[in-house]
Amino acid sequence: QVQLVESGGGLVQAGGSLRLSCAASGRTFSNYAMGWFRQAPGKEREFVAAINWSGGRTSYAVSVEGRFTISRDNAKNTVYLQMNSPKTEDTAVYYCAADWLKTGAVRSSRSSYDYWGQGTQVTVSS
Repeated sequence: QVQLVESGGGLVQAGGSLRLSCAASGRTFSNYAMGWFRQAPGKEREFVAAINWSGGRTSYAVSVEGRFTISRDNAKNTVYLQMNSPKTEDTAVYYCAADWLKTGAVRSSRSSYDYWGQGTQVTVSS
């Protein structure tokens, strides 16, 4: 089992910045690729970003590429999502997730992820 706890959400102005954190406990953190997903009201949960177990490979949704950065610190069992220049359409509950994958690849499908956090609300005001 892996337990994931997100933090850092809140209210941010469009064009500002916000950093989300996801602390993991349980099994060896470096055995997992990690991802961030989000879900806006009335919409399906969608992929935002992913990072492989070593941090050497990342992937982003087109809608956030160039504005958001995913990173991880395996010594701290934590993955981050730096959100720069957020837009009102980025408003959603953000979830981190763990994917048992040590091939070095990253995946964007929800079904690939084995463990999920409880989510943190991000609201971007205009």
